[in-house]
Amino acid sequence: MVANTSDGKVDFVLTQIETMVASEGGSLELISSDESSLTVKYTPGVNEDCPECVPTHDQVRAFMKASLGVHAPHVASFEVT
Repeated sequence: MVANTSDGKVDFVLTQIETMVASEGGSLELISSDESSLTVKYTPGVNEDCPECVPTHDQVRAFMKASLGVHAPHVASFEVT
């Protein structure tokens, strides 16, 4: 489970993205966060029956950008490593 930040809106986004990637065996790790930036590490899962079902780093970035834009627009920059 991804660690909590001091921002409930960011935590909501992280929980939603983590739930999505965990369904395919992936995980998110909070690397750093402050009021306007966020860095997470994404480790993709493995699904031999449906490899295309596992989100890519680019897909996770896109989901994160969209979700932060709606729920935590004060986060001006983020990175998914």
